[in-house]
Amino acid sequence: MFAPSQLEVRRFFCATYRKWRDGAPLIPMEALAADWIAEHPEYHDELADEAGALEKVYTVEEGRTNPFLHLSMHLTITEQHAIDQPSGIRQAIDLLSARRNSRHEAHHVAMEALGEMIWASQRSGLPPDGHVYLDKVRQAATR
Repeated sequence: MFAPSQLEVRRFFCATYRKWRDGAPLIPMEALAADWIAEHPEYHDELADEAGALEKVYTVEEGRTNPFLHLSMHLTITEQHAIDQPSGIRQAIDLLSARRNSRHEAHHVAMEALGEMIWASQRSGLPPDGHVYLDKVRQAATR
């Protein structure tokens, strides 16, 4: 299992941003990340400053989204969709994308459910419940 550190994740996104901005060739995972980076120009300044990105601490009190967490969640949902794991997530995301007329908006709805699943798992000490996550995305897709 691939479990990069916080610094590795930040370096990955900063390097991907730099390569994407400069028109350099991207490996497949970078290409997926670059698609989401392009969707989030509000993060470009932070991605351009790798040294600053490596030192920055994002707190809830700031009321600001951690761009690295946000982009990582987009990649997670993109991968879940690609391999349909948990089973049924591809259909739920596709339906939600059609309902919202936006893949990006569908991802943001799924992110809420994914974040809740992770938070509940951490709080309870139990493994993440993919069924609850999938049900929340399905419910949003059928409202």
